[in-house]
Amino acid sequence: MEDLVIRDADVVDGTGADSYRADVVVDGGRIVSIVKEAAAAGCQRPKAVRELDAEGLVLSPGFIDMHAHSDLALLRDPDHSAKAAQGVTLEVLGQDGLSYAPVDDRTLDGVRRSIAGWNGSGDDIDFDWRSVGEYLDRLDRGIAVNAAYLVPQGTVRALVVGWDDREATPAELDRMRRLVAEGLEEGAVGMSSGLTYTPGMYAKNPELTELCRVVASYGGYYCPHHRSYGAGALEAYAEMVELSRQAGCPLHLAHATMNFGVNEGRAPELLALLDDALAAGADLTLDTYPYTAGCTTLVALLPSWASEGGPQEILRRLTDDPTAERIRHDLEAVGSDGCHGVPVDWDTIEISGVGSPGLGEYVGRTVRESAALRGEAPWTTARRLLVEDRLAPAILQHVGHEENVRAIMRHRVHTGGSDGILQGTKPHPRAYGTFPRYLGEYVRELGVLSLEECVAHLTGRPAARLRLPDRGLVREGHRADLVLFDPRTVAAGSTYDVPRTPPTGIPYVLIDGRFVIEDGRRTDVLAGRAVRRGPVAG
Repeated sequence: MEDLVIRDADVVDGTGADSYRADVVVDGGRIVSIVKEAAAAGCQRPKAVRELDAEGLVLSPGFIDMHAHSDLALLRDPDHSAKAAQGVTLEVLGQDGLSYAPVDDRTLDGVRRSIAGWNGSGDDIDFDWRSVGEYLDRLDRGIAVNAAYLVPQGTVRALVVGWDDREATPAELDRMRRLVAEGLEEGAVGMSSGLTYTPGMYAKNPELTELCRVVASYGGYYCPHHRSYGAGALEAYAEMVELSRQAGCPLHLAHATMNFGVNEGRAPELLALLDDALAAGADLTLDTYPYTAGCTTLVALLPSWASEGGPQEILRRLTDDPTAERIRHDLEAVGSDGCHGVPVDWDTIEISGVGSPGLGEYVGRTVRESAALRGEAPWTTARRLLVEDRLAPAILQHVGHEENVRAIMRHRVHTGGSDGILQGTKPHPRAYGTFPRYLGEYVRELGVLSLEECVAHLTGRPAARLRLPDRGLVREGHRADLVLFDPRTVAAGSTYDVPRTPPTGIPYVLIDGRFVIEDGRRTDVLAGRAVRRGPVAG
């Protein structure tokens, strides 16, 4: 007998097609048969060792988080309910050009410091890998959900060029090409960049184009956090579209928002740009999260010149009064490149997490609120916090626009990505609520997307971008990475005030045919593994 039959489910299969009622049979970690209600009439229904009554529940493919920051969380926290409870069965790591492979000892130390606000210091992690393949092997020991990996271009540049703002020499560019190729050969699905983060932002477009040509030759895709999401956002999107065209490389635009006051109501301009590129033959997708606030690190707002040389040089500049005043002027008067060319509004910058427990009083307040309590200027407060917390503070940036969020999520190449940062006392609620929020808020409550459309955005479409031939659809022969949810009650529990609240209405999640969530509770199953790049077509 087969392992499991899911009885009387309303199947939404990930293609965008209408739902249908069926019994779905799982055995050996795969879907072995789908018996639609009409076909089952008058014949014996399938049987299995276990039967699950799915009356009133939707059965869909597991959700794919196209933009995740769980690079260390998956190793640190075997439970990982933040994602598993949402129905996420696959996360894409290595985002924004900075992660933990490939590295050497020197580079690893700098990367750990620079993205402590995303992933923690890593003091609780045994970094027993250096290459991409070794990191993926580490994931294969057993994790809560599956994970794919992007070669982080900023980390590659740090390893080869360092943290300096200069062009790579021809020999250095050749070495970066080899490192990107090795990462893809070892299983990475593409390459990411963080072009407002050091040192990746120091790469000029010819350098990026050369690396993208390597990515394309392996059937991967390029996922840039481009050079501006504020002033100059449309130009930055166009720049990435043109770069990918010249490189012949598929493009996936990370957290494709239109934020800050300068972009209010301008989503149609972005979508027109993308439609023109698609009409011209571009291989293009994007991801977004269904919230208006952004999330990053406080140090990321600084101008790029202040970050040259790496974390130690940043701290040195912050403790030098004349240099710190120059930083303040760029932030508050000019609009630094780290703050997307927009002068910082300290009322919109909320501290969401710190590395030192002794600085917890800052969390949950904007920088301006904390400064007012101390009777000082906001920059004085921000500067002190950066120095005392060794660049670790994470922030929420309340700069988005709801009409832009809704317009972009309707687009035919849209996919879902949480951009979820799990660190901090008050993380962004997207880390715990992105996928149920799509289903509850934007499908059931607002009708922005139909249920079938939304599930396709979260499953089949991202699986196609990742070139995974046996995931992302409810189809015979596909892996049994599945979610059962109640369309009447599914909702995000997380809010800005209480961000770690689990969702409702998702009673069952299976990975490889094994229950990761059962009766709404996390089991002890660690069915996740590294998902490596598929073979090049043709």
